Amino acid sequence: MAFFQPNLFLLLPLVSVLVMAPDLNAGDTAAHLHFYMHDTLSGSNPSAVRAVRVSDSTVLGFGDVVITDDPLTEGPDLRSAPVGRSQGFYSMVSQGTGDPTLLLALNLVFKEGARNGSTLAVLGRDAIYLPVRELPIVGGSGVFRLARGYALMKTYSLNTTTGDAVLEWDVFVVQ
Repeated sequence: MAFFQPNLFLLLPLVSVLVMAPDLNAGDTAAHLHFYMHDTLSGSNPSAVRAVRVSDSTVLGFGDVVITDDPLTEGPDLRSAPVGRSQGFYSMVSQGTGDPTLLLALNLVFKEGARNGSTLAVLGRDAIYLPVRELPIVGGSGVFRLARGYALMKTYSLNTTTGDAVLEWDVFVVQ
């Protein structure tokens, strides 16, 4: 008696497509956004200020909190076309020096084009020395109402003396 035995090698591509498919429902739309965030702690007009200083160090220490209103631009140069602002805070939540980690709570506020006035809410862990960090998108407003997704963030440049940084963002959302 012969039994049907499917060829597993033929099923693997189908399984991988099903596993990697985004969580889309009928009527959902997906978007990919790419921009740069300029987090400037130095100078006469900083976009980020340390509101709580627990540590005595010049760099962030455990418990320090920074409030931000950082510009978002199309390119890594601050003079490139504006996209919006990153408004919120981050705090150093790791105690050790080997794995500095921030808690980020940010609203990405878009100021241009069809997304003008819309926001995305980011809340997550930023292990700052990893080459790429994944942060959850937990909601949004305007054209991003009921958004969900994730952001991949990379450090484009960092001044270790001032703490000024340019961060590259790739955001993937579904709503």
